[in-house]
Amino acid sequence: MWITAILGASTGMVECILGQAYKTRNLGELTGGPAFYMSKGIKNKTLGKILAVLFCIAVFIGPGFLLPAMQTQTAATAVKGAFGIPFVVVGIGMVIIVGVVTMGGIKRIGQVAEFLAPIMCGLYLLVMVIIMIVNAERIPSVFGSIFASAFGKDAVFGGIVGSALSWGIKRGFFSNDAGNGMSPLISATTDTSHPVKQGLVQGFSVYVDTLLVCTCTGLSVLLAGTYNVAADGVGDVLLVEHAKGIQYGIAFMQEAMATTIGQAGAMLLAVILFIFIFTTMLSYSYQLESTCKYLFGENKWVVTFVRILFLIFCMFGILIDGDTIWPMGDIGVGCMLWVNTFSILLLTPVLMRIVKDYEKQRAQGLNPLFDPATVGIEDEAGVWNQYVEEKKKRGDYENPALGYEKKN
Repeated sequence: MWITAILGASTGMVECILGQAYKTRNLGELTGGPAFYMSKGIKNKTLGKILAVLFCIAVFIGPGFLLPAMQTQTAATAVKGAFGIPFVVVGIGMVIIVGVVTMGGIKRIGQVAEFLAPIMCGLYLLVMVIIMIVNAERIPSVFGSIFASAFGKDAVFGGIVGSALSWGIKRGFFSNDAGNGMSPLISATTDTSHPVKQGLVQGFSVYVDTLLVCTCTGLSVLLAGTYNVAADGVGDVLLVEHAKGIQYGIAFMQEAMATTIGQAGAMLLAVILFIFIFTTMLSYSYQLESTCKYLFGENKWVVTFVRILFLIFCMFGILIDGDTIWPMGDIGVGCMLWVNTFSILLLTPVLMRIVKDYEKQRAQGLNPLFDPATVGIEDEAGVWNQYVEEKKKRGDYENPALGYEKKN
């Protein structure tokens, strides 16, 4: 998982750079993502359009159907474990709350969630720090066990190194979304003066997400001893059983918090997780909408239909068990990952021109501003016009160090 984060940071950075560079406007809003840079950026337009359509299909499979169901199932598991509320009630509640926001109702809820998410993340990290402090004397032995198990030195785990490696890679890519195209769908909506700036933010976020948050989560579970190790990765054959009767997933962390700081810890985690998943569902909904805007243009009826369909898909999570839902999520992410990564490789020359443009401006002590025409990108919607005018006023096109052709 750590190796995936290190490699994924660069992938996340470049896909967000491309998402920004090729963004456009649709229904008055900034829109972009892999489908846009595939169809516009790849020289072979037929290939570009084919890849764009394949990616759109993958989005319908992933963020459109499989991933929302998985998130609903995770939220329902956490809430039921902490408060005893039935799966169906939690699922319906999640769908109603997400529906109110996505259907354009009370947007204040979305703003509140955006405000609460960083606070919830801070509280989550604080709780994990408490768990690590309580079990501080065991931290060296836990790290020793991690590395011994990773390299097959532990006889118990030596036979499942391949399975563990596969599991770590899947969880790593799933946690940070690097390379699967989800990040540029969201980052394309931001207004920034140069694509590389947004790319750097995304690259840093991968480190925070996987190296910090996920590592702290794993350490907390290992320190509390609330985990099982399955030979097949899903729990049918257990090599180690420290958490009897507990299904792998969020329940491990809930049990760790309950063991260390009491049932209140499990309840706090359920609330934090519900808010996290709520904001994640909103991002899934937008990713699906953005894809529809690429396929069908400015059609409000299609967007409304897709929103309703998305809410229906969210409900599937309470009908499917955990052993099935996680592999489904992996399929959704994998479909997007393969198409997007291949497209990024084809767009490497354009990407290098964008990065060099950023570096040249930084070398001159300038605040990097982006003009897509200077790297061979056509900005039909004029989303970069503001920064092009600023470059003209600043005299960038007369600066020989930047290597631009003079612009009227």
